[in-house]
Amino acid sequence: MHINNVDTYLRDHGIKPSYQRKRVLEYIIEHHNHPTVSQIYDDLIDDIPTLSKTTIYNTLNLFAEKKIVEVITIEGNEARYDIFNPKPHAHFKCDKCQTLYDINLDFSKIANEDLKDYIVKDQYIHFRGTCPNCSKRL
Repeated sequence: MHINNVDTYLRDHGIKPSYQRKRVLEYIIEHHNHPTVSQIYDDLIDDIPTLSKTTIYNTLNLFAEKKIVEVITIEGNEARYDIFNPKPHAHFKCDKCQTLYDINLDFSKIANEDLKDYIVKDQYIHFRGTCPNCSKRL
């Protein structure tokens, strides 16, 4: 995803563009690694000495509420963040290198008769295993 002006983008989503918020959003846009709060903190703390993990959590919760980022939880207590992508896709986490990948997936091909009477608001599909890079090293 490409955003020309982070200030304008945040304002358009009803968010006051503080320096910390802009830097967190820029980080997520620039790094397609589905980072955790700790990863964002570790990478930004040298540039923003007053930054706290609480600020990052609050910023990401606000971004999720405004549909700027999506929260990805594959394992119980590990939340990762991705720029919001309205195109249906799944995620794959490699057990070896811990990398999280976007997987293109046509959800309409997996429609289930059991869901016919339900109104589905969100769909999340996660896979775990070994990525191709790590498989080559086995």
